[in-house]
Amino acid sequence: MSPEPPKEERERSRWTMPLAAILFVGCAAFIAFTGIESREQSVAKLRIKSAERAVPTVAVSTPRVQPSISILELPGRLDAYSQAAIFARVSGYVRSWNADIGTRVKAGDVLAEIDAPDLDQQLFQAQSDLNNAKANAALAKVTNERYQALLPNSYVTHQAADEKAADLKAKNALVKSAQANVDRLQALSKYKRLVAPFDGVVTVRNTDVGNLINTGSTTGSEMFVVADVHKLRLYVNVPQNYVPLITKGTKAVLTVPERPGKQYEAKVEASAGAVDVASGTTRMQLVVDNAAGELMPGAYASVRLTVGDKHDVLVIPSSAVIFDKEGLRVATVSSDSRVLMKQIKIGKDLGSKIEIAAGLAPEDRVIESAPDDIVDGDKVNVKEKANPATAPSSLNGTRPNDKG
Repeated sequence: MSPEPPKEERERSRWTMPLAAILFVGCAAFIAFTGIESREQSVAKLRIKSAERAVPTVAVSTPRVQPSISILELPGRLDAYSQAAIFARVSGYVRSWNADIGTRVKAGDVLAEIDAPDLDQQLFQAQSDLNNAKANAALAKVTNERYQALLPNSYVTHQAADEKAADLKAKNALVKSAQANVDRLQALSKYKRLVAPFDGVVTVRNTDVGNLINTGSTTGSEMFVVADVHKLRLYVNVPQNYVPLITKGTKAVLTVPERPGKQYEAKVEASAGAVDVASGTTRMQLVVDNAAGELMPGAYASVRLTVGDKHDVLVIPSSAVIFDKEGLRVATVSSDSRVLMKQIKIGKDLGSKIEIAAGLAPEDRVIESAPDDIVDGDKVNVKEKANPATAPSSLNGTRPNDKG
């Protein structure tokens, strides 16, 4: 049997176990408190980050200030100012032709001659019929004069005298009819010579020596085409929204692919005054001086029209415009980074840009692409976008940054 420990050891052992338990519980409590505090701090930080991310970041820029002038680049088609297709008026065979394509002719120049023997014979017959009618009319005149001289002495009856007078009138009418037929055939004979109706250039020749010309054919084509090219007509189809800006006298510049680097001036002469349903455009006619003969009728041309005036306007991206139940609006950002919605009026739609007629100031900071759910007073993070062209233009149309 072992001896019992001393009393002092028994007392020390009795206090050691509670102290260890207390220390363990304290450590556990400290660790739990530290973990809870750490989680609370993480949750707070997460809330802050979420709040920051909930505020949208938007790109803003001030409206661009520029002259209210638009440059329209449109395709066009050149045409002769005057053009005549020359057809034959008499049947026959081509005796000769004097002008080929590209030949410059004067008014009255003979282009071709037609040999028409049938017409010649018809004219000869008509002249013979006229001579016969004149002879019969001369005899009727002498006979009528005799009867009228014998009537007062009752050597002839009134019936016989009246018959001779009526016969004279009939013979005179036949003379006039025969004369008209001769005149018609003589006028038709003049068309055996095809002549140029005005100064110009021959652009088409569809005949040759010996060709049969039949005026009774419905499928006949023109023998020649003469075009007056000292000035040309230029036809351009202008979009409907630009038509009011292009008035008579508006100047344009055109280029043609066959003469690179060279420009020609044109001027608006007329407008169709109607919109084509299929294309939504209005056809306009311009006139081009072609005294040098460098431009060709029927050619394609690229036309540049300058429309508008030089007063300064504000231009913003099309993506900045909001259209909803409130109308046309633009979202701007105030000095405290709050959204401020502004009602606007559009001047001209320039495609990717919009010209503002009213509602904005040059210093306004416009959100270029506003979120769909943005409203007045929303807080936003601003990402400024540089806009170098915000100063008004000078009278000569140059910018402050322009050199020279």
